[in-house]
Amino acid sequence: MHTLQTIEALDDCLAGPRRRGQRIALVPTMGNLHAGHLALVHHARREADLVVTSLFVNPLQFSPGEDLDAYPRTFADDRAALEAAGCDVLFAPSTRTLYPNGLDGLTRVQVPGVSEGLCGGSRPGHFDGVATVVSMLLHLVAPHLACFGEKDYQQLAVIRKMVADLHIPVEIAGVPIVRADDGLALSSRNGYLSPNERTTAPKLYRILGAMRDRLARGEVPANVLDDGHRALREAGFTPDYLALRDTHLAPVEADTRDAVLLAAAYLGPARLIDNLTLQLPA
Repeated sequence: MHTLQTIEALDDCLAGPRRRGQRIALVPTMGNLHAGHLALVHHARREADLVVTSLFVNPLQFSPGEDLDAYPRTFADDRAALEAAGCDVLFAPSTRTLYPNGLDGLTRVQVPGVSEGLCGGSRPGHFDGVATVVSMLLHLVAPHLACFGEKDYQQLAVIRKMVADLHIPVEIAGVPIVRADDGLALSSRNGYLSPNERTTAPKLYRILGAMRDRLARGEVPANVLDDGHRALREAGFTPDYLALRDTHLAPVEADTRDAVLLAAAYLGPARLIDNLTLQLPA
């Protein structure tokens, strides 16, 4: 596996595969990798000739007071895990490499509509930072395919809209959520949980599952959401949001059938997110 820090080295490394017409896949990450990230690499490995994984803790997507400085940096472990997973190229640029003129006055990408509300409402500017760095990585790598986890459902919707609106010639693949045996969606921020909080955390998934079953039976969404908020608080969570949307994140209408339940909740210092798709009855 090639480990590269500069744009020039990345260009040199990819010149041959591009010339030979090889199919290139990109997996953008911020490091501190777990099995969920590696599932993206495995998917990319099946779908492409060459897999590029980026590792960059992007300051643009952290709001004031968030955990940029505390975000775990585990480069050696990440590199070993990526090599074992079959990654071909690790691109690990510095902040100066991607943002040589600093962040003030930087051109930013905004994706209206799908970036608003939910995580976008709780983390102002977050999705501008995500869209900006992903558009930059897509430009630099020029992949045929880019892989993102479905756990970050709103992020995936933002990327898909950005790619469509800007006519970026790349296929976006959503890879299913990877869960622990007890149902907890894998996340780098799970490491912030104490042992007792880790025992509580899977209740988020179970509460969403119970809500999904009730909605699929045709119960009134407002009542199910109210009960879901109450169940989260009783379990020890501080809900950030709990919402039912169609699969494009628009409000649910009377004729909506394909829907998604989305939740974000605080448990101790960790902000956990999860989602479940479902079919609403006619």
